[in-house]
Amino acid sequence: MATPGQAQLVRTASVRARPRRRARPLEAYIFIAPALILLGVFLVVPAISAFALSLYRWDLISSNPTFVGFANFERLLLRDGRWWQSVWQTVYFVGVSVPVGMAIALFLAALLHSRLPGRGWLRAAIFSPYVTPPVATISIWMWIFNADYGLLNAALAAVHLPKLGWLITPEWIMPAIIIYSTWHYTGVSFILFLAGLSNIPPDLGEAARVDGATAWRSFWNVTWPLLTPTTYFVLIISMIGSFKVFNVVYLFTVSGSAGATGGPDKAASTIGFYLWQQAFQFYHAGYAGAISVVFFIFLVLLTVIQMRTLSGRVFYR
Repeated sequence: MATPGQAQLVRTASVRARPRRRARPLEAYIFIAPALILLGVFLVVPAISAFALSLYRWDLISSNPTFVGFANFERLLLRDGRWWQSVWQTVYFVGVSVPVGMAIALFLAALLHSRLPGRGWLRAAIFSPYVTPPVATISIWMWIFNADYGLLNAALAAVHLPKLGWLITPEWIMPAIIIYSTWHYTGVSFILFLAGLSNIPPDLGEAARVDGATAWRSFWNVTWPLLTPTTYFVLIISMIGSFKVFNVVYLFTVSGSAGATGGPDKAASTIGFYLWQQAFQFYHAGYAGAISVVFFIFLVLLTVIQMRTLSGRVFYR
């Protein structure tokens, strides 16, 4: 049998052998406290308030909102044709602008990643629209899209093509907004793709070329798989940002004293624009709250689906 001294040594050794649970220092919570406070004040509290507001009928003026339960959601999902029109037009905007913008950004990033003369100036020129205020640039593009004396229709007439009613017809106002949005927002995707290309070791491409691979096969079989993390990130943020489009639609469809109208036949009305219209043009605050709740749930589900379906195809070195 072990002596009392030996037993004490065994107990001491066993205690020392146990993995110590690392203490959570108070300093860590102090450092992240400002971010948590801002997150709660500007995200969590407004989200809860929007859901509570969606259960009422309120015009932003009266002091006694009327509780209606889920009537706003029932009207929105089952009886509001304008809502569904805005949904399909938003899907149309996202389905065209996101892949086209990503393709252009990737092409420009691959082109300017090589050693071209003046590539620094070209990179700045591509990124500059993103940091230019939309109010200024949209004023220029409204002149470009003008159906009577616009630069774009003048170019079409010069090659004997018919003029198009870019901002005055339901068929062409959304393509005009897509063209502007692609020009304005491609710069940020371009910078992200450029950063992703810069993180790929150049010797991999050189080895592929030594083995006889063409430039396209080298890009497709070597560069593209290594660029999938950047592509995945750009896709997620582009989808979320495009679904929330508002200011471009608002500024392109302002019609004098009538304010923003959503374009001819509401053909440019998106979810974000319809939400603003219900809240600040028609003063249906509770109904706008219901739109924001449904929109938030839709974006969360879309992001989760994207992450589950695409994360397994991302190649991490």
